[in-house]
Amino acid sequence: MKIDSEFRVLVVEDEALISMLIEDMLADIGCNYVEVAPSVEAALDALTRTKPDFAMLDINLNGKRSFPIADVLISRAIPFIFLSGYGPRGLDQCYAGTKVLQKPFQLGDLESCLEDALAPG
Repeated sequence: MKIDSEFRVLVVEDEALISMLIEDMLADIGCNYVEVAPSVEAALDALTRTKPDFAMLDINLNGKRSFPIADVLISRAIPFIFLSGYGPRGLDQCYAGTKVLQKPFQLGDLESCLEDALAPG
């Protein structure tokens, strides 16, 4: 999978090594614009400055849930997926239809999630 080089992704992940790995994976498929936010507050701030084309949200950010970020993304019709080391466990019922990419994951898993999340309809 190759994506447009102008495609913008917001990665909300509190573990630096994981966020760097995700950035590398996104670069491998052609994404040149990645903003990493390590907290709920940083992600909400980023969303006041930019409009990503896609977002990846770790469910648990230093003990806080990323659901307020998900709510903003939903209100702005920005596609996103959740990231979790525990799969969909801990996901509020209102997000039940949202894809959860279980960590650790490979490039192919990320590509598949992107394709599903960005598919029309």
